Amino acid sequence: MIIDNKIIGLFLIGFFLVTYTSCNDYLDAKSDASLVVPNKVSDLQALLDRTYIMNTRAAIYGEASSDNYYLSNEVWLSLSEADRNLYGWGDEIVYYDGSDNGWSSCYQAVYYANLALEQIVGIDKNTSSEDAWNNVKGSAHFFRGYYFYMVASTWAKAFDENTASSDLGIPLRLNSDFNIRSTRASVKETYEQILTDLKLAVPLLPVMPEHVMRPSKPAAYAMLSRVYLAMREYPQAKLYADSCLMLKSDLMDYGAINGSLSYPIPQFNEETIFYTHAYIAPLDDYKGRIDSFLFNEFDDFDKRKELFFYGISDSSVSFRGSYSSSFSLFVGLATDEVLLNKAECAVRLGDVSGALSDLNALLEKRWIVGTYVPITATSPDEVLALVLTERRKELLMRDLRWMDIKRLNKEGANINLTRNLNGEVYELPANSPKFALPIPIRVIEETGMPQNPRK
Repeated sequence: MIIDNKIIGLFLIGFFLVTYTSCNDYLDAKSDASLVVPNKVSDLQALLDRTYIMNTRAAIYGEASSDNYYLSNEVWLSLSEADRNLYGWGDEIVYYDGSDNGWSSCYQAVYYANLALEQIVGIDKNTSSEDAWNNVKGSAHFFRGYYFYMVASTWAKAFDENTASSDLGIPLRLNSDFNIRSTRASVKETYEQILTDLKLAVPLLPVMPEHVMRPSKPAAYAMLSRVYLAMREYPQAKLYADSCLMLKSDLMDYGAINGSLSYPIPQFNEETIFYTHAYIAPLDDYKGRIDSFLFNEFDDFDKRKELFFYGISDSSVSFRGSYSSSFSLFVGLATDEVLLNKAECAVRLGDVSGALSDLNALLEKRWIVGTYVPITATSPDEVLALVLTERRKELLMRDLRWMDIKRLNKEGANINLTRNLNGEVYELPANSPKFALPIPIRVIEETGMPQNPRK
């Protein structure tokens, strides 16, 4: 595993002084120069509150490799070789040279979570500290499961119960000793660990976190729903979606949002369950353009058409509808995703009316007030197609499309991707091994782990 050497050095010396600023300075973290090891619950909470590591450096390479957007030849040629290869699903593994990349960022967060889990067991839990103690332990399990899943969704094949025991998964770093050489678990072992961490988090976390940059019980339920959906285990995905929505089900009324702002959807809005955001150059709204077919799927009375996009002089459109309210992309958890999880699972399990009820509840909040006509389709296939279309539209640029393509192709969707770049056609056929992106070359060289095949 590659971790920034400066961070490693600081931890080898002792627990570094925790000072930081977050997006809104939401936590009043007290520093103590006398600290040399994290020996108090508050020390460990401060460690997990380092938002630069835990909330703002997620890996979104799957989204950058997906079909929600396109790059012009001019823009593509202006990118680094690394980003060009990422966009074109290149066979050459050059993107990840160095430590400042999504793989490293995810495992830095895992490292912090592991350190917190190791230290918290040595701290007594009493009546006055029980809630804080539980929050640290639960948050550490959540963060580890969350980032393990992010790595798996990007660098491993989609879960398939027929091959999961033999398919290559990810390194499951379960302690803070970085001298232990990483090895790849199977996909089955990977998902078992993710589910274990998230389920351990549930009883320890609060229903209402101090801030949505901290994990919560609804966040753990939402994440369990996301993971089970990726595994195509629909009863479990629906169960945990229901559990989340029982605790938090807020939806924004898009009709009341001011579309004149550059980034109109507010940050930390009422739909946000757990907040993370990330940035990568190809997805910059000044570079990436939204697929025209996808844009035309939005009805003129659909408020998302105004709030999500802005027009460019060449008649193309760019995305501006992130829940980060900025050029960075929100990739956390929100109630709209959970409601769509529930709707998809409902129709797959035969509850067509339940799926329509959930879908209509969402869309009524998305259209211009007074214009929405509820969907009344009855065919399960038709309703599933509607749910999946709305899922792609609603969850645009959330770093969900890549895994959705992978899992839906396992269901026979046959989604093939094509790029036309600089006179060449690049193709990514359904179920290609290239849907598991290449692991950073330095990781392969230093660990001897097998690389993801490209053919």
